[in-house]
Amino acid sequence: MAKPKPKRPVPPRYGARGRWRPVATGGLALAAAAYVGVDYLRHLSPAWHERLRPALWAALALATAARAPFYRRWDAELRAAPRFLASLVFMLAALLCEAIAVRFINTVLGLQWHRSTAPLPDTSQWMLLALNEKLPQPVVDLLRARIISLHHYLMLFIMLGFSALFDCIKGPGLGIGSRYMFTMAVGRLLRTLTFLATILPSARPWCAESRYQIPDHPHPWAQKYYVPYASDRHMIWRVLKEDMAYATLQGYPDEYKPEWGLMSFLVDILRPTTGDGPSWYHLLKKSSGGCTDLLYSGHMLVAVLTAMAWMEAYGGWSSVVIWFLVVHSTQREIRERHHYSVDCIVAIYVGILLWRMTGFLWSAREDSQSRRLAKLDVVQKRLFRAAKDSDITEIKSLLNEVELAGQEKKGFSQRIIFFFAAAVIIFIVLFVLLAFTLTNDG
Repeated sequence: MAKPKPKRPVPPRYGARGRWRPVATGGLALAAAAYVGVDYLRHLSPAWHERLRPALWAALALATAARAPFYRRWDAELRAAPRFLASLVFMLAALLCEAIAVRFINTVLGLQWHRSTAPLPDTSQWMLLALNEKLPQPVVDLLRARIISLHHYLMLFIMLGFSALFDCIKGPGLGIGSRYMFTMAVGRLLRTLTFLATILPSARPWCAESRYQIPDHPHPWAQKYYVPYASDRHMIWRVLKEDMAYATLQGYPDEYKPEWGLMSFLVDILRPTTGDGPSWYHLLKKSSGGCTDLLYSGHMLVAVLTAMAWMEAYGGWSSVVIWFLVVHSTQREIRERHHYSVDCIVAIYVGILLWRMTGFLWSAREDSQSRRLAKLDVVQKRLFRAAKDSDITEIKSLLNEVELAGQEKKGFSQRIIFFFAAAVIIFIVLFVLLAFTLTNDG
């Protein structure tokens, strides 16, 4: 009787260098294109947008829930959970520090400074205005179109993380989520240090007056160290020579000081007014994106990190499209005067460099292969000795050690994995909904 032919082995989803090779169907790319396309219908046909958007969200949620029980890497997700939660806390702390800093630099100089200070000259804005006169009108309309914005980039990354359930990217999904949030937190802290160092006037000089209820006069710190030496060149020369603030303070109204309990130390930093209400948290929520120039752009940092994550984890034509969208977002930020061009340029290379530096949290390269190679280096001499002595038993033992080194550790019961999977999906969905509902302007 003839022996049955052995089954052809299924090729692994890894390239020659151990990099994850995504599923060839392009389902993730199609889902991302559908999300951005349906959301753009709000500008073309609001009625169809109202119908299709809930249907798309429901389809994505049902597909995720249906796929979750068949996901085979929940063990890896469970091991990545502490790192994910730590990165989440770190990111929220960084965003809180940024919000406090944004409020401070918007209020410290007073409303009169915002009214009287002209925007900085930006040659890229001049170039875009010149192109409007040279390019065909359909091209100009395309450049002006609000195809993609901040929440789209966030949603694209969330879809990328959940695509680990469908084997579109290498799991764990919480691993790439940890890297994204950790990189975001580092980028936000660096951004906060940068715009705190030097206060730059906004490219939209009406912003502060329309958004904030802040005093007209400067904060006492600015009254002492900046205002007397802001425009008089003789006073600037003298303060440089003496290296000491010498001007007499003018008479300004007393600062309003609410009772914030343990958070009262923030009163001098946030500089509240009577119209801001009694809560410091409510005050920070209104700080929004600020009305001074924040070097570098937080919007562009989010866009670049999403593009970098997509390119490394998924690749293909869709990552090229996302980078084109990043370029489109850059010129729109400059065109609409949300940022100076220097803010967008710095955000692009800072985002790329930061993503490259945080590969220790998650990488598209296969970890098990690197562990096998490391173990092979350790046992190499013993393996050569066993081969020389024709010790087949020792060779099998050493090769088994190499194979075991590349395997993931098990040890979680099915019940723990089931409850963890349900908790993760519910938590992330609720967190995403809260993020889109309670926050704005990055």
